Amino acid sequence: MKRIILLLALFAGIICTTYAQKYALVDMEYILKNISSYETANEQLDVISKKWQSEVDKMQQEVQNMYKTYQSELAYLTPNQKTKKETEIVAKEKSLQELKRKYFGAEGELFKKRESLIKPIQDEIYTAIKEISETKGYQLGLDRASSTNVIFASPKIDISNEVLAKLGYSK
Repeated sequence: MKRIILLLALFAGIICTTYAQKYALVDMEYILKNISSYETANEQLDVISKKWQSEVDKMQQEVQNMYKTYQSELAYLTPNQKTKKETEIVAKEKSLQELKRKYFGAEGELFKKRESLIKPIQDEIYTAIKEISETKGYQLGLDRASSTNVIFASPKIDISNEVLAKLGYSK
């Protein structure tokens, strides 16, 4: 009997502390769309990415042309010439893969450029969210844009406009 009463008291305590928690929602997509420096950074990244992609495409076309030429001349080449052409094609393919990795790899130039342009903006947003959360006593903040699990949330707990105002982008 004492165990049941103790378990009920413990359960009631857990429920009471759950109701005391305050939550906040933030829509990162909405915030980022309203920050002009983010849009500018994205445009810069697009321009750079397209430039690098055209460079990669050009080299890929060269590799394909080398291979087609090799295929068409295959019957006329000596074994030494075949080996030499194959080595050239393989070397060009390796340099193509290296170029792709250099520009678009996990530690590539695009990643570094994105980090240098976008990360400061994101850090500024996260700092603003943290300050608002600490001031208003929120224990949990959720990103509405990236969470597919949020089916409905009251607009009263959405602090996106407060974050924009704190950053100087009044809405």
